[in-house]
Amino acid sequence: MTELQDLATLIRATTPLLAIETAEENRVIETFRHLIAQVLRPLYRWSITDGLRRLDMATPEGDGAGPTDIAPDATATLQAIRQNREAGIYLLLDFVPYLRYPMTLRLVREICQRQHAAAHTLVLVGPKLELPEDIEALVTRFALSLPDAQELAQIVREEAFAYSRDNGGKRVEVDADAARAVVRNLRGLGGDDARRIVRKLIYADGALAQTDIAELAKAKFELLNKDGLLHFEYETARFADLAGLAHLKQWIAQRRAAFLGLKSAAKLDPPKGLLLLGVQGCGKSLAAKAVAGGFGVPLVRMDFGTLYNKYHGETERNLRESLTHAEQLAPCVLWVDEIEKGLAGGDNDDGVSRRVLGYLLTWMAERREAVFIVATANQVHDLPAELLRKGRFDEIFFVDLPGADARREIFSIHLAKRDLKPADFDLAALAAASDGLSGAEIEQAIGTLRCECGEQRARAGAHRARVARDAAAVGADGRTGQRAARLGEGAHRLRRLR
Repeated sequence: MTELQDLATLIRATTPLLAIETAEENRVIETFRHLIAQVLRPLYRWSITDGLRRLDMATPEGDGAGPTDIAPDATATLQAIRQNREAGIYLLLDFVPYLRYPMTLRLVREICQRQHAAAHTLVLVGPKLELPEDIEALVTRFALSLPDAQELAQIVREEAFAYSRDNGGKRVEVDADAARAVVRNLRGLGGDDARRIVRKLIYADGALAQTDIAELAKAKFELLNKDGLLHFEYETARFADLAGLAHLKQWIAQRRAAFLGLKSAAKLDPPKGLLLLGVQGCGKSLAAKAVAGGFGVPLVRMDFGTLYNKYHGETERNLRESLTHAEQLAPCVLWVDEIEKGLAGGDNDDGVSRRVLGYLLTWMAERREAVFIVATANQVHDLPAELLRKGRFDEIFFVDLPGADARREIFSIHLAKRDLKPADFDLAALAAASDGLSGAEIEQAIGTLRCECGEQRARAGAHRARVARDAAAVGADGRTGQRAARLGEGAHRLRRLR
């Protein structure tokens, strides 16, 4: 059944009280405008500023009938609703704060229980609906579905047309692949939020290009992650920045099309995730960043230290919200660094770690959104056995100390990052001398030696400057003495002439 059909069924069943938690009031109103053609009931909208208005009667302004003679306060409105003998639908905007008054609460209960009232349907609409316990049992909550790909594409077209209209007919320069990527990355957002982001991207430069994808991902993350449970990694790595790990690179390349849902891989199962085990400092974190770069999707990091809370139930709620945000950011890569530290159980945590593990395992098995999880771990023996079984992760990779070829590649990468030419160095000798070192240790050695060499060059330069100054001073003293001698000889000649 569609969303409209579900609502129509609830109205026909004379559901007394609906609660729709959303900030998109206009979308709710338009949905009910389409609905009344099926259920044939009058439609009203109430707000504290406009009072009660009827929406299903056309006016020259196109916004329904004008305000009624009823005072806009909540009590008077509910009394008028109860006295109306024609069953209707009443959209009550931001009405929840008034439910703390006993008179208002009692009127709502009487309308819902059909006490001296027709079979009205009250619809509470607001961005956050925390209802009193007295009426919670009477409420049927209804969630509006998020826009699908077709609706998001329509939003992009509408904003492109609006830009053209506002700029004298100038057309938006649209890259077809970029436009499809924009629509794909807008999934998980409401219509109003998606429209604001698209408008920002288009009005910035009058174009939709591949460079807008990163800006879109950043704006989407900031919009969804207001509680700060996830961390957006603004800079992902490229596989060119990752030495070795040829099997991992090949594995990601083979599954990229399936993960992104491209037509070329329509019959392939999308990958779910992988686990990176190994020695510290050998590039597991960099590999996680490179996976996001290889897929060409945003990277978000989940830190278990942020999730854990001292209050009962808050840790599990934080985990649920984090995973929900990750699904809304899909397609993306979710990076869980040092996962064994977050799931290590203990006797003093009241079973929190076990509940966290249970929910995480359920989510890993049941999720439907394109969220690729990359978990890293240093101590494999601390990981729960149920996390390692086949099916949790698509593959488990062990990241060992780099071999000679990988060390040579590491030296080349880090020398180039420091504006040094790798060709000027004996990379084979450096690789041989660094046997047994991790990638992090090699990078640190290069940075340390560069600092020491820079200090030696600075000392040598200062010494050369002092020598030059001394030589100049000696030369200046010699020339001064010669001039003095010549002046003295001239004065002696003048005295002889006199």
